[in-house]
Amino acid sequence: MSSRFCLEVAGPFACFTRPEMKVERVSYDVMTPSAARAVFESILWKPAIRWRVQCIEVLKPIRFINLRRNEVSAVVSTRNVQQAMAVGSGTLGLYIEDERQQRAGYFLRDVAYRLHAELSLAPGCTEPLMKYTEMFTRRASKGQCVNQPYLGCREFAADFRLVTADSPPAIPIPDTRELGWMLHDLDFTHPVDPQPRFFNAKLERGVVQVPPFEEARG
Repeated sequence: MSSRFCLEVAGPFACFTRPEMKVERVSYDVMTPSAARAVFESILWKPAIRWRVQCIEVLKPIRFINLRRNEVSAVVSTRNVQQAMAVGSGTLGLYIEDERQQRAGYFLRDVAYRLHAELSLAPGCTEPLMKYTEMFTRRASKGQCVNQPYLGCREFAADFRLVTADSPPAIPIPDTRELGWMLHDLDFTHPVDPQPRFFNAKLERGVVQVPPFEEARG
């Protein structure tokens, strides 16, 4: 059984936020590899496995939409959580009316992608790879997931299906363009302070080839 899989995902909205935009939500033109990895992990994730995204096919024209959303401007402090855990009780709620703020967003609309990724074992794992390939195939075929896959932001839920040899073909859009430096993923060599890694992305006839994470730059 192959350890390479393809998922087709789609949704009415998506936002793969550019980190250089700071406060405002401005999406990349195309789904990022880290967001694609998160989709596979939402279906199956175990400490013993790793997902490596190989390419992203864009199936619908790239279109944007301006929206304003209500967001919460604060989070519960770590100190309050630690105190509540030590005592056994505490007030950890946030009052939405006090913390609400509006932010503009420049999102993608009506998106669909085919995501190609390879499943491998983590270093030191001695379990058979077939165990996890069969597990993922079974779960993805039934539409099962650990948590609902999303397209960049959790409120932008994604529909997904496993693409097999019997699935109808899908033709990527004919666009070719330079996408510039895109977030590849976070480097967790130092878990306390993970660092972003980037790669120079290019859309070639609707397909973004994703280099190995080791070739991405900090």
